Amino acid sequence: MYTISQPDPIRLEIFKNLYQFIAEQMGIVLQNTATSVNIKERLDFSCAIFDASGSLVANAPHIPVHLGSMSESVISLINDRGDNIKPGNVYLSNNPYNGGTHLPDVTAITPIFDIEKTQIIFYVASRGHQADIGGITPGSMPPHSTTVAEEGIIFDNFLLVEQGDFQETAVRNYLLNHPYPSRNPDQNIADFKAQIAANERGVQELDKMVNQYGLTTVQTYMQFVQNNAEESVRRAIDVLKNGAFIYEMDSGAKIQVAVTINRENRSAKIDFTGTSAQLNSNFNAPKAVTQAAVLYVFRTLVDDNIPLNTGCLKPLEIIIPQGCMLNPIYPAAVVAGNVETSQTIVDALYGALGVMAASQGTMNNFTFGNEKYQYYETICGGSGAGINYHGTDAIHTHMTNSRLTDPEVLETRYPVQVESFSLRSDSGGKGTYSGGNGVIRRIKFLEPMTANILSSHRLIPPFGLHGGGSGKVGRNWIKRENGTEENLGNTATVEMNSGDIFIIETPGGGGFGKVL
Repeated sequence: MYTISQPDPIRLEIFKNLYQFIAEQMGIVLQNTATSVNIKERLDFSCAIFDASGSLVANAPHIPVHLGSMSESVISLINDRGDNIKPGNVYLSNNPYNGGTHLPDVTAITPIFDIEKTQIIFYVASRGHQADIGGITPGSMPPHSTTVAEEGIIFDNFLLVEQGDFQETAVRNYLLNHPYPSRNPDQNIADFKAQIAANERGVQELDKMVNQYGLTTVQTYMQFVQNNAEESVRRAIDVLKNGAFIYEMDSGAKIQVAVTINRENRSAKIDFTGTSAQLNSNFNAPKAVTQAAVLYVFRTLVDDNIPLNTGCLKPLEIIIPQGCMLNPIYPAAVVAGNVETSQTIVDALYGALGVMAASQGTMNNFTFGNEKYQYYETICGGSGAGINYHGTDAIHTHMTNSRLTDPEVLETRYPVQVESFSLRSDSGGKGTYSGGNGVIRRIKFLEPMTANILSSHRLIPPFGLHGGGSGKVGRNWIKRENGTEENLGNTATVEMNSGDIFIIETPGGGGFGKVL
């Protein structure tokens, strides 16, 4: 048995790309085998590989809010099930108080054992956003939930596959035995099977690596890849300055952050003390989501081509007071914390560091459905301008990275019509560099359904920096078939009738620098 003390630079690059490639392969299998529009078309999923301790090693470039938090789910499984984990087992988890983000994001975790089947050597995991996981509204993104139970079904290290045997009866019973059961368990189960298949691809590819290079080399380079990411983040920290920022949300809640750079240790302290206490609404962000937002920001400050992994966190000390809206106590509702508050955290951090104006700061979560249909989408907007670049029009920003369903697929699978989808001109903030423009999306309903919007920046505009103008706030409204118009707030649940049109105008990004 030999040890490798220093990474070979060429091998480091090869292994770094191999790990990422395995996660990408997992994603391709998941997309190809899933049945829901949400995973297959919108690509609202993420895949990653982890070392034996549950630390994130590498991921495909999927959804940042998933990737920065999945390690917490794997570590939770290790702490909870530990010695009882058997070869051939697969576990399901979406508990926001155990590394999850919000309930629709369900993670399948597969342990990988050594050749003797005695010791776990890696984990692989895939997280997919379920089109419905129960809860008080179709699509499981209720705008007005006040407890996590109203948002759907919690899986807490649920045994989905026991030593190769898929537990279909148990999982179906679990999906239906709830005060607010799943509306489409067949689709849930089909997507869970796709996640199992994606993980299996990860298992096969990692086994191939071990056969080719040996277990010691593969594990050692996993550590080297994390060390390399850590050093890259420390280099990025070297050029940062102390800063602080307070960002108010539409509800009046505020996120307060102070970033303190320690030059000697080449580290940063990110302190959220002063942030609003946990809310009665569902805009509370689980601790894992807050951590994912911090991880994302510091990864974007690195110029090197490194995978997002646990190493990026090592130079960071993150202080999140328990009981604040960024580290809530069970059973606080959290469905919007993952999608909306995470975006506010990112923009507040960029504001504190002075590097980038606010982006649209929302995912514009739109769900509709009834007992037969359930659909969820996030809608693009403008990104913020930066030190030497304009913002981008009509783009998913920061913690989200999904597509919109093609109109042909949407109109084939659901009784709706995409009446129009266009840029929202002059919605970006002006500046030396201007913010990107939002969009206007109009969906016409062809039969009665419940529609929900969960959004932000309908009252507070996305900020500009260093003299740049703010982006324009978004707007949600309905045009009824009889011609009457109804304005909605940033969150709303409404009954849509045949012929009614739901219009979502998304915010623009902030400008950077004074208008010349």
